[in-house]
Amino acid sequence: MTQAKSPPPGGSGPERSRMGPTRISTLVVAALAAAAVAWLLISTLYYSGIPRLPWLPVVTLAGLAALEAYAAINTRGRIERRPGRDAVDPLLVARFVVLAKASALAAAIFAGFYAGLTGWLFVETTRAALDDRPAAGGGLLASLALVGAALWLERSCRVPKRPDDEREDDPRESRPGQR
Repeated sequence: MTQAKSPPPGGSGPERSRMGPTRISTLVVAALAAAAVAWLLISTLYYSGIPRLPWLPVVTLAGLAALEAYAAINTRGRIERRPGRDAVDPLLVARFVVLAKASALAAAIFAGFYAGLTGWLFVETTRAALDDRPAAGGGLLASLALVGAALWLERSCRVPKRPDDEREDDPRESRPGQR
């Protein structure tokens, strides 16, 4: 009896080593889990014992969103070889893709956390909750902006399809010397 051998778990097939685009479902699940954790943490802890929400994370998230949006515009222009743009370094594009994937997930977690916090602050009627609403809402908006900029950067790093790529490959073209 012979059994079919399954490929090793780490596999070296073309599908195993390929990095795909960020899935929106992954970002939504991460955001929902973070929102639930934020709601549970803030509702079980005594809210008035926590210091006011700082604006520094909001400014940082918004700054990162602006930088990634600029990188998306610049990278797309360089990949498409627009006039006046230098050629793109493939290693830089690979680094941008990794940055975009990581920051999209991190920003989704921040967005979920800020969404849970903002939701709880709008339910709470204390003066401290009223004072923290702008920072929490700003954090939610900045996180969503970073998610959008990261997904845009990831999409900008794709190689555009050329008209040559759409035609079927002729098997005779891949074997030089044979007709």
